[in-house]
Amino acid sequence: MAITLVNPDGLPEIDVYRQVSIASGSKLVFVAGQVAWDAEGATVGAGDLAAQVERCYLNIGTALAGAGGSFDDVAKLTVHVVDWTPDKMPLLLEGISRAAAKLGVTPVPPATLLGVAALDVPEHLVEIEAVAVLD
Repeated sequence: MAITLVNPDGLPEIDVYRQVSIASGSKLVFVAGQVAWDAEGATVGAGDLAAQVERCYLNIGTALAGAGGSFDDVAKLTVHVVDWTPDKMPLLLEGISRAAAKLGVTPVPPATLLGVAALDVPEHLVEIEAVAVLD
């Protein structure tokens, strides 16, 4: 495995992600920001943040599989949520949990959560990009 996820002493432990990702692989994979599109480009889960987060994670899983990897290889995620407020956290976590169950993983790489005014398509509530490292 090219990625080791840790919570170093002196930093808070967060349940949903690790503070540090240590990469030892040799192949970097940069996954473009994924939105809640199905394979035909139709938006999945209009108005439903949890459904859209789930679809973004599944799309990342598909992209990584296409590069010969999986969520276990993710070194860093960046999550962009439209009109973010802390009360949306349960929906974000629900979507991650549902995707994790379908993917058979516990996706906890370091992550950055950013609130944004809008995304490229008005129906999109979230966009998630990933960086992975493969052996």
